[in-house]
Amino acid sequence: MTEQTLTQPGAEPQPGAEPQPGPQPQAAAPAQVQAPDLVPEKPKKSRRPLLLGIARWTAAVLVLGGVGTGTAMGITAMERTEVPGLATESDGRWEYPRLALPALPADALRPYTEGNDGEVHHADLRQLLLPAPKGATVDPKLKGGWVGLDTYLAHFHADDRGAVKEALAESALRHVAARGWTMPDGTSTRVYLMRFTSVAFAEAFKDDVLDTGTRGSRLPAGVDGETLDSSLKDARLPFLSLYSFDERKPYGPEQTRWAYIQAGDTLGLVVQSRKGAALTVPFQQTVVLQAQLLS
Repeated sequence: MTEQTLTQPGAEPQPGAEPQPGPQPQAAAPAQVQAPDLVPEKPKKSRRPLLLGIARWTAAVLVLGGVGTGTAMGITAMERTEVPGLATESDGRWEYPRLALPALPADALRPYTEGNDGEVHHADLRQLLLPAPKGATVDPKLKGGWVGLDTYLAHFHADDRGAVKEALAESALRHVAARGWTMPDGTSTRVYLMRFTSVAFAEAFKDDVLDTGTRGSRLPAGVDGETLDSSLKDARLPFLSLYSFDERKPYGPEQTRWAYIQAGDTLGLVVQSRKGAALTVPFQQTVVLQAQLLS
């Protein structure tokens, strides 16, 4: 903002200004002798006190106006949580970095654009992983790079790992990327992205791990039962499919929630566990943000 220069009372005349002639002294008038029978005129009241009062009130108004303007500008510049009485409690969401889709190789198309009938993700899969939120401690084994098949299989019950591995061998899995972190409240999050050679193979593997027919779906390690989670049913994610689950009660010292994201040739898995209970808001937020990166 450009500062305005105020002219101060009693400022020196500007260079080059013509000097103004001052008032010329007048010759004293000859003394008048009043006749004794004349009534003397009433002296005129001086306007100086009135002018001084007006000046004082004007200064007071300007000062109050300046204070009010300064206060308003100060509140406008402050964050909402910094203004006393205006702070709002957090709704439980985590603070993630600003998200953006990675650049594509030359002439490559996004998975759901015209001309990409195979719904192929041409971006580096590691760049499509959701970053850890503010305050998280990143898992040194899941730092956002490629991981081996055994790392992914550790997500499942030991009795199911052989069957899942066999299903992956038949599904032409290309590679797996993963990231994990733990928040200060103890919530543990793991995100896996698996890319297959085609949409058909990705869907076939998804159907295998989600089969709830005679044997039930492949559960995360430490989980004995599941219930469908309907909290994400209203998520607006065109072209994608979400399959969300809660650990069925009674559960042990911690609860686990997980969701599969079917996105063309890529299948995502988000898993959250927390002592006591896994919170709904950060789980929903994490799943939706990861799904948006795959859209």
